[in-house]
Amino acid sequence: LRAIRWSLAEPSMFRRQLRAILRASAYGKVKLLLPMVAHLSEARLTLEALARAKQQLRDAGRAFNDMEIGAMIEIPAAALMLDSLLRHFDFVSIVTNDLIQYTLAIDRADERVAHLYDPWHPAVVQLIAATIAKARAAGKYISVCGEMAGDPTFTLMLLAMGLRRFSMHPRQIAAVKQMVLRADTQRLHAALTQVLNSDDPQRAAELAFSA
Repeated sequence: LRAIRWSLAEPSMFRRQLRAILRASAYGKVKLLLPMVAHLSEARLTLEALARAKQQLRDAGRAFNDMEIGAMIEIPAAALMLDSLLRHFDFVSIVTNDLIQYTLAIDRADERVAHLYDPWHPAVVQLIAATIAKARAAGKYISVCGEMAGDPTFTLMLLAMGLRRFSMHPRQIAAVKQMVLRADTQRLHAALTQVLNSDDPQRAAELAFSA
């Protein structure tokens, strides 16, 4: 019981948090990103809570601005039903660490199965590619955060998939920025199909994107 599930389980607390975020929006641009979304009902209930929080601020004479609402894509269910979710959200962010863990049914903190954590697993790579494609087709912006976003080979693959927004640890920014500036995205995209169709996407990416 965590993330948006916990928030919706404590509606009074959640509205208090939403009012605080809305009040902050009066002083600068604010975006709200909801973690661990898996059900359409969670999107609807959150938007209802947000509408109520806005009305409470209006009644109290408090200033606020509208803000963009996004969802974290960290559960396979969210990735698979992204078309429906995008009708409710302005943007999405793929959280690769959790998405890999939930897709492969492992716990990275459990040493007995931690070795099965594989960001290059074909199912993971295809799920990320499909998520990016759906968001772009819907005209919604999408970002990727987690360890994958700062890995050089993954950076090239994500560029090939059409990703243009990355989130990473500050120490990785300079190297990734130079890689992005030098990248030929048309050539990368042309090589993407053989990576997605490979039983060994990591090896295929290393060969295709270094050529």
